[in-house]
Amino acid sequence: MRSDNVTKGMQQAPHRSLFNALGYTKEELDRPLVGIVSSYNEIVPGHMNLDKIVEAVKMGVAMAGGTPIVFPAIAVCDGIAMGHTGMKYSLVTRDLIADSTECMAMAHQFDALVMVPNCDKNVPGLLMAAARLNIPTVFVSGGPMLAGHIHGKKRSLSSMFEAVGSYAAGTMTEDEVREYEEKVCPTCGSCSGMYTANSMNCLTEAIGMGLPGNGTIPAVYSERIKLAKHAGMAVMELLKKDIRPRDIMTKAAFMNALTMDMALGCSTNSMLHLPAIAHEAGVDIDLDIANALSEKTPNLCHLAPAGPTYMEDLNEAGGVSAVMSELNKIGLLDTSCMTVTGKTIAENIQGVVNKNPEVIRPVENPYSKTG
Repeated sequence: MRSDNVTKGMQQAPHRSLFNALGYTKEELDRPLVGIVSSYNEIVPGHMNLDKIVEAVKMGVAMAGGTPIVFPAIAVCDGIAMGHTGMKYSLVTRDLIADSTECMAMAHQFDALVMVPNCDKNVPGLLMAAARLNIPTVFVSGGPMLAGHIHGKKRSLSSMFEAVGSYAAGTMTEDEVREYEEKVCPTCGSCSGMYTANSMNCLTEAIGMGLPGNGTIPAVYSERIKLAKHAGMAVMELLKKDIRPRDIMTKAAFMNALTMDMALGCSTNSMLHLPAIAHEAGVDIDLDIANALSEKTPNLCHLAPAGPTYMEDLNEAGGVSAVMSELNKIGLLDTSCMTVTGKTIAENIQGVVNKNPEVIRPVENPYSKTG
């Protein structure tokens, strides 16, 4: 094991003394050391619940015979950083996250990793680190926020910006704006539409680095805690089978992710992040490739801000797996690609059905014939 470099042999006695200072037992040091990258903080709504996700991951790792060890990653809330000098600091955090995670994983010789991200630059930054490090890794995000409800209609963060515009135009009162302010973001989680965070969490699942449900199970659902436990168990299976990120993040997997991007109607920021992640995996993708895939991929989803449906609706309709199942009907995906389940996409989506053709349009009736 990689961790033998810090736990085994006479030369590592000083290392073990430091583990002793941390309270680790001999039994724990005889097991694989699994780094859990926690993006928990108290300034990003999508990250305020990650402490609970991390605890569930730790439980899963320990149940499957590993020793979980938590270390942090930073994350910026793009919404709070917007409209002032803070926005200059958001994108650069992606590379800070990738670099700092690489530093921690290499310095301490972890055998495997579980990444726990949720928001805009945090997800791609950790995907970049996973591809760069290439040790067994599973992702489990914190999950999307539930939509807000105002006057019987679902709303999200984009509704808030529209309300500000309406006030400026004189079509909404200050009290009405205040009601939006208090209701559009009602829970923890990544903002409830198909913005960058949810786009990247869905694409993490599509590319094979997250378990089914990773992109869509709402942050406040207990199912998210169960998913985190399974992620901890799954990474131990990947370690046993020696399945690594670059076995999963292949050229075909990135083509699948781009295809899913078009079908889901993801944020255009995915074209900022997917090429950077692919670069770390030794794969070249560019706008021309994306355009070519767009020309033959039907757009099946219109989630907010493009339409009236939200991440919770996509989850209830069958999630990312159901969209993949639709695309597979017309042969647009390479379903032989390996995933962190230890199974192929074909095995993962077997028997999956689209439960709501209004949320996920069938391929025969897309919103548009191209992405």
